[in-house]
Amino acid sequence: MLIPLIVACALFMENLDSSVLATALPSIAASLGENPLKLNLAITSYLFSLAVFIPVSGWVADRFGARTVFRAAIVVFSIGSLLCGLADSFWTLVGARTLQGLGGAMMVPVGRMVMLRTIPKSELVRAMTWLTVPALVGPVMGPPLGGFLTTYLSWRWIFWINLPISLLGIVLVTLYIPNIREEKVPPLDWRGFLMSAFGLCGLVFGFETIGRGLLPDSAVAALLVVGVIGIGLYLRHARRYPHPLIDLSLLKVPTFRAGMAGAFLFRIGVGALPFLLPLMLQLGFGLSAFESGMTTFVSAAGALTMKMAAGPILRNIGFRRVLIGNALLSGGFIAICGLFRPDTPHALILGLLLMGGFFRSLQFTSSNTLTIADIPNERMSRATSFTSMMQQLSLSAGVAVGAMVLHATVSASGGIERIAADSFTPAFFTVGVTAMLAAIVFLRLPHDAGSEVSGHRLIAPTQRLSQGTPPRPDDTGPR
Repeated sequence: MLIPLIVACALFMENLDSSVLATALPSIAASLGENPLKLNLAITSYLFSLAVFIPVSGWVADRFGARTVFRAAIVVFSIGSLLCGLADSFWTLVGARTLQGLGGAMMVPVGRMVMLRTIPKSELVRAMTWLTVPALVGPVMGPPLGGFLTTYLSWRWIFWINLPISLLGIVLVTLYIPNIREEKVPPLDWRGFLMSAFGLCGLVFGFETIGRGLLPDSAVAALLVVGVIGIGLYLRHARRYPHPLIDLSLLKVPTFRAGMAGAFLFRIGVGALPFLLPLMLQLGFGLSAFESGMTTFVSAAGALTMKMAAGPILRNIGFRRVLIGNALLSGGFIAICGLFRPDTPHALILGLLLMGGFFRSLQFTSSNTLTIADIPNERMSRATSFTSMMQQLSLSAGVAVGAMVLHATVSASGGIERIAADSFTPAFFTVGVTAMLAAIVFLRLPHDAGSEVSGHRLIAPTQRLSQGTPPRPDDTGPR
């Protein structure tokens, strides 16, 4: 389990970095003499790099070797972190964040691909739990850590804390990560690369600016249109090109297709949560940034408690039932946050956030494992690039949906001056219901989906009768 831990540390570093920065933006703006709203470009420049370079990460790993690329990605990410901490101007910070994004775009997809190619399928559920915990812990740990470092040390330390983690990662990757590569690698799809970069940048930047007042509505709409046109051109190109950068033929694998579609809907709800919940606690409850961060941090504890439970749950219940039922439960826990009020007992809020973190982590582990359960090793690099791209897009879409509904609610109630805790209720309900819609996608899965990696086996109706157990309506027998 050492390889999953190494990859999980890289994922944690990336997720922590992106969430820490939001807390420190006012302090960074004051230090650099810039408008805090303008500094949002420091976040979006990182997302630009992710959107451009994630699709090409699989090809680069196949061409140059997974260990070589993974180690180089950590080096690039750490250099970007160092330069961010040393930045003395707005554009220096933006440039350093872009470099960080290049490292992050290669680091996590390639690390995940190494893990999936080296771990036996019977161990995938256990290995994937290590990858889901950082994805949930990083965003909730970021605000309190960022608040602490900014308040008691300097905003520059929110970047410099990456350096010792990166150094340890470089050593561990060199010692333990195999340099997996393909013998025959097709030429890089340059046209597809440019089209996907054009389209994904438009969509990600458009989603990130919806409802935030950073750009005029017409400019946001133009970005989204540009993104849709770019993706449309790529889809047309991919159907004709023999070796497209993003392999759409992977969607012919039923478990991959269901995992991608269901996870996209679910991540819209999860992506909105780190955006909406701190805002509600600070603007609606009157908590400080540090108090808000310490409250939301409890959901990380819920994610950690799931780590040992995912395997037995999937083994006894099966992927299909877990994904359907858990999507409804997790979406419900997201929606119920909209009912929190300043007079709601604090212990009740903490308890609901704790349980919500547990079920969201279980959903991530289940859907991430199912998505790659039936993908052969030779196509794993393309599958991880595809899934990483869609994950980033869905999380950005989640923030966009939450921001749009919140903006509409606040505008209807009289503006930002009239904002209160109940102003967030429609937004939480919207993203919670969207996450629940993932259950509809998973209803189409066969009953034995993912049984090879979970160890779950259905008992045929005839076998149940011989054991004296009446058949259940959902039994389909052996396949």
